[in-house]
Amino acid sequence: MRLFKYSIIPAGLNQLVRNFAVMSGNLDYKSATSIYDFEAKSIKGENVPLSNYKGHVCLIVNVASKCGLTATNYKELNELYDKYAESHGLRILAFPCNQFNGQEPGDSEEICSFADRQKVKFDLFEKIDVNGENTHPLWKYLKKEQKGSLGNFIKWNFTKFIVDKNGKVVERHGPNVDPSKLTSHLEKYF
Repeated sequence: MRLFKYSIIPAGLNQLVRNFAVMSGNLDYKSATSIYDFEAKSIKGENVPLSNYKGHVCLIVNVASKCGLTATNYKELNELYDKYAESHGLRILAFPCNQFNGQEPGDSEEICSFADRQKVKFDLFEKIDVNGENTHPLWKYLKKEQKGSLGNFIKWNFTKFIVDKNGKVVERHGPNVDPSKLTSHLEKYF
């Protein structure tokens, strides 16, 4: 039941509320229009507005240091970064996650040490949840935009999302797809 015949909310207020939510990095994933509506903490604990990635094709991936897929994925993510970061502006955003068989048990310092040994050049963020009650809002958005073949959840480490230069999620690839197999997919969006 409506209490008022006419809305007493000024027309621009909804946009003002949305702008504030975007600025604070807290926009509800259901209302988001791109990854630029979110922020995440870097592995060093700094807030990173994902709007910093405007104009770049991004590859967003959940990573783990103790998974059977780790060696191949870290090596090939580094190779993709080397091949496309300078020449085409590719950005790789890696989010450690410990939700799959406890394969990322370390704290930020341990994760950084592992990344240093792997000679990681791409952007590394704080450990997050990609499923369940505490799922990071960005990952809720990614899953909403590109559902998996078996459901709207992340099945394992190294699920990869390709985001175009406008911040739109355009593809999702499962853990069984090595980063080297994404070359032709990425090149469509450069």
